[in-house]
Amino acid sequence: MRFEETSLCGAWLIDLAPARDHRGSFARTFCVQAFADHGLRTGFVQHSTSQSVARGTLRGMHFQRAPHSEVKVVRCLKGAIWDVIIDLRPESPTYRRWQGFELTADNQRQLYVPEGFAHGFQTLCGDAQVGYLISAFYAPRAASGVRYDDPAFAIDWPLPLTEISEKDRTWPDFRDPLPAPD
Repeated sequence: MRFEETSLCGAWLIDLAPARDHRGSFARTFCVQAFADHGLRTGFVQHSTSQSVARGTLRGMHFQRAPHSEVKVVRCLKGAIWDVIIDLRPESPTYRRWQGFELTADNQRQLYVPEGFAHGFQTLCGDAQVGYLISAFYAPRAASGVRYDDPAFAIDWPLPLTEISEKDRTWPDFRDPLPAPD
């Protein structure tokens, strides 16, 4: 695996280093030692997948509030997505900045999303599947989000929106600082 720092503090792109031969290829997608060598979280309590049928589907921008904050390692397993993260850590030098990455089944890139970031993606094709390693158990009372079109961030999505959940479409405007969990 090759680790590349992004422009947002603590977020990393991870490129697989497949060994190829006449049968195909083999690559590590996670290694405790490699992650630890880069100071990254190595304990993941959940592995989840999502499937989106329509091109232009948007999921996000999600996060869990402390003390249930989570690290995610995101990878596109089928198709292609535009993956977006927003740094919501007030003490960070990249606070309120966002960055997008094209993750595809072909490029096999993974994105390491630190605690304190909102995460979401838009599908660039139909029938996209995404896998997640997640460091914390889902805590419904800590689940939160920011709106995909919130002017506080002005995210530049690559496609017109075709599908979105009611919950994701109606997150309130961003407030600084974020409210504490109920």
